[in-house]
Amino acid sequence: QVQLVESGGGLVQAGGSLRLSCGPSGRVFSIKNMGWYRQAPGKQRELVATITSGNSTNYADFVKGRFTISRDFAKNTVYLQMNSLKPEDTAVYYCTAVLFNWSSYWGQGTQVTVSS
Repeated sequence: QVQLVESGGGLVQAGGSLRLSCGPSGRVFSIKNMGWYRQAPGKQRELVATITSGNSTNYADFVKGRFTISRDFAKNTVYLQMNSLKPEDTAVYYCTAVLFNWSSYWGQGTQVTVSS
């Protein structure tokens, strides 16, 4: 069982930046893909960005040019650098990891609140 631990959420003014981090609580050797999703109140969970074991990235259109996903393979940690934040970015952000055996895991979520 893989437990993902997220950190870095908080309250920021519009135009500000935050950096989210996520990694497994124990040692894991077989993570294939990692990514971030978000869920705003009353809305469905949506993809924000993903990164593969080959370091290929994919972004939702609404964060392109503002958010950057990166990965530290040695630490099995994924980061989400969020710049030029907007009030509509307010949501709970969830980390996800997919192993090479295709099992998937989620973090507990970290709240990001952007004030106008």
